[in-house]
Amino acid sequence: GLAEAQADHAQLAHVAIVRVEQLYPFPQRELAGILQRYSNAQQIVWCQEEPQNQGSWFFVQNRLQSILLDHQQLSYAGREESASPAVGYYSIHLEEQKTLVGEALGLTPQKS
Repeated sequence: GLAEAQADHAQLAHVAIVRVEQLYPFPQRELAGILQRYSNAQQIVWCQEEPQNQGSWFFVQNRLQSILLDHQQLSYAGREESASPAVGYYSIHLEEQKTLVGEALGLTPQKS
């Protein structure tokens, strides 16, 4: 996907991308095992294409927080809250997509 392509292009050897295909039942044990394998990771980022209020962020936030290691911090990278699931202009969609992936990979600073 786009994230993998950008990570490869930027040669980000310190970034691991984990794709969550199924949210229910939530794969808590599998994700906890993955976090154990990457125990040096300090920043865990949930990235989604949907606006923050329409995607799975609010569903997964507490579940992910409960399996983080003590030194790990969870953050969100994605579109801001919106009444619409899409912006309506393909060029703006692509720019937003590039920005949110850049935020997820640490290539651009996250908005607070």
